[in-house]
Amino acid sequence: MKTRELTTIAGGVIKVTPNNSKRTFTIRTGGAKYRTNRMDKDEFESAKSWTGNDWSQFLKTDEYYVVR
Repeated sequence: MKTRELTTIAGGVIKVTPNNSKRTFTIRTGGAKYRTNRMDKDEFESAKSWTGNDWSQFLKTDEYYVVR
């Protein structure tokens, strides 16, 4: 699966790229880059269809880290 460019309800753009072998996602917003912690298989498959708002809500959790 390739990078998806999603729009939030507030009009922000979030780019999400899955890493199928590691079951993580790289999330790019504005000027920041994040990576999810490893997800279990079901959560990872479900997250592939999340909307921009879903990812925006996810970034309010502590289940990711900043990539520099």
